[in-house]
Amino acid sequence: MKRVLITSAIPYVAGVKHLGNLVGSMLPADIFARFCRSRGYDTLAICATDEHGAPVELAALEEGTPVADYAAKWHKVQKELGDRFALSWDNFGRSSSPQNHELTLHFARALWKNGFLEIRVTKQAYSPTDKRFLPDRYVIGTCPHCGYDRARGDQCENCTRVLDPIDLIKPRSAVSGAADIEIRDSTHLFLKQSQFSDRLRTWIDSHKNDWPSLVTSIAYKWLDEGLQDRGITRDLEWGIPVPDDIADGQLKGKVFYVWFDAPIEYIAATKEWADNNGKGDAWKDWWYGDAAKDVTYWEFMGKDNVPFHTVGFPVTIMASGEPWKLVDRLKGFNWLNYDGGKFSTSGKRGIFMDAALDVAPADYWRYYLIANAPEGSDSNFTWEQFAGIINKDLADVLGNFVNRVTKFCVARFDGQVPGEGEYGEDEKALIAELDRRFAQYADFMEAADFRKAMGEMRAIWVAGNEYMTRAAPWTHIKTDRAKAAVGVRMGLNLIHQFAHLVWPVMPDFARTIHECIQPVGYRGGVIPFPDAPMAELLDDLTPGQPIKAPEVLVTKITDEQVAELKARFGGAGA
Repeated sequence: MKRVLITSAIPYVAGVKHLGNLVGSMLPADIFARFCRSRGYDTLAICATDEHGAPVELAALEEGTPVADYAAKWHKVQKELGDRFALSWDNFGRSSSPQNHELTLHFARALWKNGFLEIRVTKQAYSPTDKRFLPDRYVIGTCPHCGYDRARGDQCENCTRVLDPIDLIKPRSAVSGAADIEIRDSTHLFLKQSQFSDRLRTWIDSHKNDWPSLVTSIAYKWLDEGLQDRGITRDLEWGIPVPDDIADGQLKGKVFYVWFDAPIEYIAATKEWADNNGKGDAWKDWWYGDAAKDVTYWEFMGKDNVPFHTVGFPVTIMASGEPWKLVDRLKGFNWLNYDGGKFSTSGKRGIFMDAALDVAPADYWRYYLIANAPEGSDSNFTWEQFAGIINKDLADVLGNFVNRVTKFCVARFDGQVPGEGEYGEDEKALIAELDRRFAQYADFMEAADFRKAMGEMRAIWVAGNEYMTRAAPWTHIKTDRAKAAVGVRMGLNLIHQFAHLVWPVMPDFARTIHECIQPVGYRGGVIPFPDAPMAELLDDLTPGQPIKAPEVLVTKITDEQVAELKARFGGAGA
């Protein structure tokens, strides 16, 4: 059986995530995981909350809550919102877990033993006003590369360049706003990334045909600019403490940098999954040694996370000298922008997951976002586009097809699959077209080419509608009941297969329409992908089988509602 390991970039635990976060990692990872399960693959999908680092400390400080309590509260909120969006993780872990503490220390000790860590005295920002060293994210200022005036001390969110606080122009404290920043000596632990340039390049070369150009271009840019050694400790209280057996206790009071321990949480969250389910060392079968050689490991993330997954985390794995699994397929995404501007958690700009569910069901968002995923370039959300796609694709094309076929069956064939008549040339032509289109859709999904896959899925719905217009059972019922029965039977079989096809993307919608055809079966479980020849699949329903018509499947979004939503959420001009 094919084995597929899937991880999403783990979201910061601070606050509710916006739709850009969702479509940039978590949603495509979930849709791909559901697709793999529908094909019968042995699939493990892992995510977690990223709970260490300066942003979490700062957010807890602003809220006046102990940081451990803050992280626990928001982990619960993010897990609940993920459940409401039907994100089907096998485990949604926490980077503050005992498992991640254990594994982070394991890797740090291996790297120290192998000589790839060393102590260095660095220049670091210190705030006399705050009476403390300021870790990178505690310092904000102007980016020296692009001029963005709210760049953080670790990375500019505008141009994505990785920074150090001392790089910033006009730096100031993120805690107090004080500009009396001094540069003082501080001792830290550095990972010798520069020694892995050639090995990383060879490894990335081996994947340049498997990874999007977005990913390889970012990775090569880092290598071409000269790979720098990276500090992996910080002056913080919240995090995984550096143990005394590393550096002879010289780093007492310091913790590991969040970007060192966060990717290790992928492995640790898998161990959490095994521990929570009584699976012993089964987590190693996905990550370690010969047992994991047949695993295909996929990572999903936004482009700002790509450097840490093509350089930082792979160097940690390589430097350990141990046979841990490296990523096979890395799917990076550009930005989803909001009405001409950027989504921003810190700026509270855009649509956040909790508010989105107040506006429309999760499946509406899942379909819209993945059909417009920012794969080849940045994409832009507008309320007009959202309403247009929901109204056209889901209401007019898919929802209308299901409603008119099932209602006609209930009204004219006593709510049972009709058995009269034989499929003719029109039905055979449709079967041939759908054989080709289902195979193409499957190929796109196997490659995680989501926009192409959604285009093919919509074309399948359109083909069904065009067939039904030609078959016109509502016309033939007056003069040729057998001919009308053929059209209805084909339509019902199409609905059945549509339910199987759309399950990875719209699981609730899929179950609703599936239960119109088969009231029992697949409730709460995987709806398998339709892999058999269409000639079999489109004659699968048994004559006399009961059919029910659903309530309105998709409620259209009116122009008045669009205007209200724009006023409520604002936009580029708001």
